[in-house]
Amino acid sequence: MRPKRIVLALGGNTLGRTLPEQRAAARDLARSLGELLQGESQLVVVHGTGPQVGMLQQAMDALTREDPGYPPTPLAVCTAMSQGYLGGTLQDALREELRRRGSGRTVTTLLTQVEVDPADPAFQHPSKPIGAFLSREAAAALESQGVPVMEDAGRGWRRAVPSPQPRRLVELETVRLLMEAGQVVIAGGGGGIPVRAAEDGSLQTVDAVVDKDFVAGLLARDLDADLLLILTAVEKVAIHFGKPNQRWLTHMTLPVAEEYIAQGQFAEGSMLPKVQAAVRFGRSKPGRQTLITLPGKVSEALRGQTGTLIGSP
Repeated sequence: MRPKRIVLALGGNTLGRTLPEQRAAARDLARSLGELLQGESQLVVVHGTGPQVGMLQQAMDALTREDPGYPPTPLAVCTAMSQGYLGGTLQDALREELRRRGSGRTVTTLLTQVEVDPADPAFQHPSKPIGAFLSREAAAALESQGVPVMEDAGRGWRRAVPSPQPRRLVELETVRLLMEAGQVVIAGGGGGIPVRAAEDGSLQTVDAVVDKDFVAGLLARDLDADLLLILTAVEKVAIHFGKPNQRWLTHMTLPVAEEYIAQGQFAEGSMLPKVQAAVRFGRSKPGRQTLITLPGKVSEALRGQTGTLIGSP
């Protein structure tokens, strides 16, 4: 597989929890992307920030508790902060890998806004897990304070926030221009800064987190990408995950993927949005494919040796 235009979605959980872990994960990712970076493929990277946004929100909330005169920090501001610092970490690692390989390509991190519909039903049903994993007792304490929480794919409890669907990327044309100029572009970090259009045409931030897989799929569609590459915490997609009859999948056609979605085979907030994004991207134009695998398995997956391919073979 030699795609010419790739949108890569990187899970926030694969980037580590502390700053040193994040720098190390970024260096590992850059090395695993070496062949793509050195080749002729155009590349846009979208990264998750779920753990990092939660970390920043907790830090800002602690500041407000210590200093009552400091106003609460909106979630959208924490998303913007995580876009900047994680994007910068990835940018440094990718640029160094390019330099090491003797490439003259440059890397740009673009602060990105994503428009959502304020009438989206997601605002009434918070479903996106963010922040650190919590014990059931800690989650119950938050819930008693009116903070929504949810169980996250069998891994523990986390804070839950609204996750509306993305309608458009405000900086799409800027991404396109940078990509076509040969730059590696980091955009839509954390699903982008969610905004809504006001009656006067201005954009106003909203308190939500947009799923980065849906944003990556939308970006891939609007940039006319050949491949949506989703890097996550598992090497392949599985059905009956965690059960005795678990089965790893190497390929799913779009109808098969839709059937597995209807069966409830994929966990919300985990694999489900990845497969949904893959189906949407695949349905948007014939021949579009999605590949899901581990960050360290990119080369093998592109050679068809591992990963799960969703779309036409």
